[in-house]
Amino acid sequence: MSSQYLAEATLLTHLIAIIRSLRFVAHLCKGLAIALIYPYLQLSARRKILQKWSRKLLSIFNITINFQDSCSADNCYQGLIITNHISWLDVFVLNAIVPMRFVAKSEVRRWPVIGWLCERVQTFFIERGSARSAARINVQLVELLKRGESLAVFPEGTTTEGTSVAHFHSSLIQPAIDAGAKVFPMAIRYHDRQGMHSKVPAYIDEVSFGASLWTILTTRELHVQLVSTPVLEASGAERRQLTLQAQQNISAMLDSLHAVVKKREQPFQEKVLEPTQDELQAEMHFQSLYGVLLNPPMSSENMRREVK
Repeated sequence: MSSQYLAEATLLTHLIAIIRSLRFVAHLCKGLAIALIYPYLQLSARRKILQKWSRKLLSIFNITINFQDSCSADNCYQGLIITNHISWLDVFVLNAIVPMRFVAKSEVRRWPVIGWLCERVQTFFIERGSARSAARINVQLVELLKRGESLAVFPEGTTTEGTSVAHFHSSLIQPAIDAGAKVFPMAIRYHDRQGMHSKVPAYIDEVSFGASLWTILTTRELHVQLVSTPVLEASGAERRQLTLQAQQNISAMLDSLHAVVKKREQPFQEKVLEPTQDELQAEMHFQSLYGVLLNPPMSSENMRREVK
């Protein structure tokens, strides 16, 4: 691969990222305007706005969702939704499917712009290590769960690369038990077009939000699998056992998703073919700016919903 080809590909990638950045800023400004009146709207209106805004954001990043759902009822996600946590994108992936309110660490509130937006969409902020903060939040969550709202928590309390599940903190599950609500464990996995696990969205280590955003903007496309696992009844359940069951369900689903890709790759592991010059030129043509800019917004076709 010539240095000229690499330079042209890098230039094109950066140009696409800049255009996406402009679209992102415009979308963010629209969100800020809506956020001024958002808390005063009816619940149904808030849910529609949140879902539409999240889907548009993902379309700007050229992220496609494949949602594999085990529940066919329209209101089946009224309860506590728990997932593994990989990226700040997780919130928008979930909201694009089921608009909900989240519990986030208090540090998020201090993020420029994003923190204010999260506060306006009524995110709950919890101080890590503070029993008083957790108790106060839990009382509010119990009341909302009893009303039939959809709430979401990330029991890991941190982000991972997404290849495995970290330890779940059981205290975040307690509101579902107190409210006698249902728990909906879901697995999130990001991958490229070939189905290979992608670390691009992983918001880990010392990566800043700006660096994470730029990495996503310079990635041609991303795919995310959101898979629901069997629903758990929290009423009368023992907290640690319920938490362990949810963790095992999500972990098993992730292992299954990764295993499918590894099995598909197995016959080709012994032989790796280098692309020809014609193939490289064809790939360069496919990544033309024209093709990327005409990528349509996310629609129901992009967001495939596979009901088992």
